[in-house]
Amino acid sequence: MSEKLTINQWSEDDRPRERLERLGPQALSDAELLAILVGSGSPKEDAVSLMKRILNDCHNNLNTLGKLTIRDLCQYNGVGPAKAITILAACELGKRRQMGSAEERPELTSATRIYNYMRPLLQDKDVEEFWVLFLNQGNRLIKRQCIAHGGISEVSVDIRIIIRDAVLCNATILVVCHNHPSGSIRPSRQDDALTQSIQKACALMRLHLMDHVIVTDGQYFSYHEAGKL
Repeated sequence: MSEKLTINQWSEDDRPRERLERLGPQALSDAELLAILVGSGSPKEDAVSLMKRILNDCHNNLNTLGKLTIRDLCQYNGVGPAKAITILAACELGKRRQMGSAEERPELTSATRIYNYMRPLLQDKDVEEFWVLFLNQGNRLIKRQCIAHGGISEVSVDIRIIIRDAVLCNATILVVCHNHPSGSIRPSRQDDALTQSIQKACALMRLHLMDHVIVTDGQYFSYHEAGKL
């Protein structure tokens, strides 16, 4: 009889971790997801097979699995207290996620809303910071990211990072913001040139640069409102 293969000896296309990275967690079975958490099985059984056996005893019901005790889980060969605790912690997190409400993403449809959102982050900075807000088609925030920070007069911004991150998070609309610690809202020639470069890069990738907002403590400048975008 041939020796049983461990998960590390499986084809990369079949390994749970690699499949999750390639296809996303929704492509994996409950047993495969749990196997990623526990990491290993026993000398006689790989982690996926072990989790399938435990789930089978729970009638393949995660709620039933979550009702087991550490002692119950430790009855299975290959499951010690650490793995049992990991399994129960995962079940509890799943339950808490169901009980929690979805995070409300701010809707950033105007320069005023953008300014009110960014002002607390930038109003007390003594150096310039350059931020990008990645939005979906409904103008709701997907994520915000500080791209660069530096001297008071200018910052070095890598536009390739902006475009790459927009594609990775499936954004369709971008807003860029930076602060002027001097308190002046007047854009510099460097600000104008950078805005034009970002707009051209976005156009090539079919992204919409909605605005570039310069933030100070008390007022702002909007390229969109000024007719410069």
